[in-house]
Amino acid sequence: MSHAPAPIAFELNGRAVTVEAAPAARLSAVLRGPLGLTGTKVGCDAGDCGACSVLVDGAVLCACLVPARQAAGRRVTTVEGLSNGAVSALQASFLRHGAAQCGICTPGLLVAATALLARTPQPDEAAVADALGGVLCRCTGYRKIVAAVMNANATAVDAATLPAGGAVGASPLRLDGLAKVLGSERFGADGWPADALAVRVVRAPHWHARFRFGDLQAWRAAHPGIAAVFTAADIPGRNRFGVIAAFADQPALAEDRVRFRGEAVALVAGAPQAVAAFDPAGFPVDWEPLPHGLTPDAMPPDGAPLHAGRPDDVLVNGRVVCGDAQAAIAGAAVRVSGSLDTAYVEHAYIEPEAGVAHMDGDTLVIAACTQAPAMDREETAAVLGLPVERVRIVPTAAGGGFGSKLDLSLQPLIGLVALKTGRPAALAFSRAESMAATTKRHPARMTATIAADADGRIAGMLFDGTFNTGAYASWGPTVANRVPVHASGPYRTPAYRATARAVHTNGPVAGAFRGFGVPQATMLQETLYDALADALGIDRLALRRRNALRDGDATTCGQVLAGVGIDACLAALEPHWSRANAEAAARNAAGPVVRRGVGIASCWYGCGNTALPNPSTIRIGIAADGTVRLHQGAVDIGQGANTVIAQIAADALGLPLAAIRLVGADTALTPDAGKTSASRQTFITGRAAERAGRALRETVLRYANVSDGAALALDGATLVLREGEAVRRLALGDLPADGTGLVFCAEETYDPPTTALDADGQGRPYAVYGYGAQLVELDVDTRLGTVRPVRVTAAHDVGRAINPLLAEGQIEGGIAQGIGMALMEEYVPGRTENLHDYLIPTIGDVPPVETILIEVPDPEGPFGAKGLGEHVLIPTAPAILNAIRDATGAAVTTLPATPARVLAAIRAVGDER
Repeated sequence: MSHAPAPIAFELNGRAVTVEAAPAARLSAVLRGPLGLTGTKVGCDAGDCGACSVLVDGAVLCACLVPARQAAGRRVTTVEGLSNGAVSALQASFLRHGAAQCGICTPGLLVAATALLARTPQPDEAAVADALGGVLCRCTGYRKIVAAVMNANATAVDAATLPAGGAVGASPLRLDGLAKVLGSERFGADGWPADALAVRVVRAPHWHARFRFGDLQAWRAAHPGIAAVFTAADIPGRNRFGVIAAFADQPALAEDRVRFRGEAVALVAGAPQAVAAFDPAGFPVDWEPLPHGLTPDAMPPDGAPLHAGRPDDVLVNGRVVCGDAQAAIAGAAVRVSGSLDTAYVEHAYIEPEAGVAHMDGDTLVIAACTQAPAMDREETAAVLGLPVERVRIVPTAAGGGFGSKLDLSLQPLIGLVALKTGRPAALAFSRAESMAATTKRHPARMTATIAADADGRIAGMLFDGTFNTGAYASWGPTVANRVPVHASGPYRTPAYRATARAVHTNGPVAGAFRGFGVPQATMLQETLYDALADALGIDRLALRRRNALRDGDATTCGQVLAGVGIDACLAALEPHWSRANAEAAARNAAGPVVRRGVGIASCWYGCGNTALPNPSTIRIGIAADGTVRLHQGAVDIGQGANTVIAQIAADALGLPLAAIRLVGADTALTPDAGKTSASRQTFITGRAAERAGRALRETVLRYANVSDGAALALDGATLVLREGEAVRRLALGDLPADGTGLVFCAEETYDPPTTALDADGQGRPYAVYGYGAQLVELDVDTRLGTVRPVRVTAAHDVGRAINPLLAEGQIEGGIAQGIGMALMEEYVPGRTENLHDYLIPTIGDVPPVETILIEVPDPEGPFGAKGLGEHVLIPTAPAILNAIRDATGAAVTTLPATPARVLAAIRAVGDER
């Protein structure tokens, strides 16, 4: 059989096309490559994620599994063909319901839903779940997607209808939403130059090894189409990177020793066909395996530390101490103790890391998915030996991040190839490569004791945790220092000692993942609160309210709080708690095999860096054409920063949201708004936007010589100021503009007021905290150990809901990830490097969610707002564990709570009885 490309003719989105394709070419590759329809996304190339779903003769198929030649003579429809020149009713419904967050899975969902609606115009929820069950979404929690498919006739607020001062508190359509539903948003693997070199990374097959290369020049000469091979010897700068400069320890390309399986050792660049045919097994490198360990307990006892200067492989220790916890516990009426082990958890964003680099004169330009463009710029410049001003980072749309895309991944690699060859260089990680080489949630082994007086008031707490940070530092220091601050939960704890450490192993690098270690610690603390309530004979919710922090209380760090919303969250759950427990008691009265459990858990979360500077800068201006340009460098990874920050800026300026034009994150065009992590963007960048908006307003008012009470409006290229009956009109085109075309401009920075912590962790680690509480109702099959969540009720204090619809979407998405962490997600190094062995919740795994938005304004937040994205995940898993215990009496102490572990815990309770 010939392997030469051959023409294929078929109908594509209603028009006849003919394209050349090799016999083994996937339909997804042909659609995205020669046909240029990049709305069909590739998340796995294995049919696991469904992002590449297309219609072939009306049937939903994964284009990554369809040989392109099978499309011959058939009718193919992609997301680009759903609109027929206008937004379809379904696409509009996705926008109205907030069903698209990061947008990487949206095309596949729209295609699958289109097929469903064609045969069932009014589907019920079960039909939607069945039809869309093959498409994974990591951001939304699916509830908004279900609603969008079931009801394409809902209404929503368009930005154009919002008056000046009416943006904050409204839920306009996402400002960046249209491209998401049309499939035209550019992600890292989209729109590469035709002449780009393809890049492949050679990675270590061993957990720990020394290595040496053979004759690379001879190997390259024997492989036509390979243009270059690069190793650590080719790196012109400092071959070390890390998100925290003092702990930077990871080489972009390992030099002679690898510390984890999947570590990069070399790059192969060349023609796409040659690189696609590259077999790493034939690459000239010799390996000398060394002793290794994947957990702290398994590290070789006589081995040298993985990193010099870190005895016993301890990266860093964290500690918070107030009062005498041991004495308080010894003198308390009741005390409970417990331990909990958690696993590696994979971020499982649907978009693997991808990007392209090229030279623009003497400037290296990198367009790739990221959460931290300014950090990427600084670290990439250092690795490549370039001045920072010669590196430009242009973030593409990020198809999910959740913390892992804070770390460098491919940026210095493609940058090196482009810098050395002068040609564009493109790289997209495979799904297996992404899961093997990028960061994970820290596995933890934790113990704690909590004590209370006879009235149920907390007397003291001890906590200790060891966090497996893997082979390199990444965010290990942040986890080790953040956990002791938060391990008490949002409760008054007068005597407290919490210690945590990040420890190196040869496991995958553990980094940032939605909560920085706080979800792990909260699972132990909140399950012990349930045990304490039982020992005291006090209602579980009542115990939490009795000890909840309030305004004027001091934390275990000695910080006096204001704007505390945890009791309001718990109070909002009271009626749901009473109903759920009554229903569970009625269902369980007959002793059924499937038992209903009800669980509750609380959380708090400090927004931003821990006791460190954390600034964001925003620039806003009015252009000569009458548009308001918002230079907004905060990367929107689906959480809605582009819309929320624009809403804040619009109201602070006093002009309608519709006047705002976003200038998105780009280190050449936007000031540094900091990294998208730690629930900091709405609070910190939002506060900078509020300041910038007010400063721009003040500049305009002073120029026009009117008072603060004047109203602003835009009439084309004319700025209109009204003060009582007086009206002044400024023809913007007649006024001098700066080099970027702005007539009036303001730039403001906000850095939260925090202080460093002393040796006992005393100080002000965060300026603002967010709070939340969740109630989970679930069923446990006591014969099988299976757990089915039935309903989640979530109350979260957001300070001020800048955009309620987006806030709900964040809560629902966090709950879905919490369900996964509690019940199914366990990354096993070397074994679960795909999306069929590593399980994440599907549309059928997430139950109805009722969201209650609590607004207790914080004096530091913009319009009183607090961060939200991280802490929405924190209470879900402990509430699930508490509900399992409520249903069965069994405490699961190793996560996830798989059926085997739940069943073992149930049997252990039976044996004890």
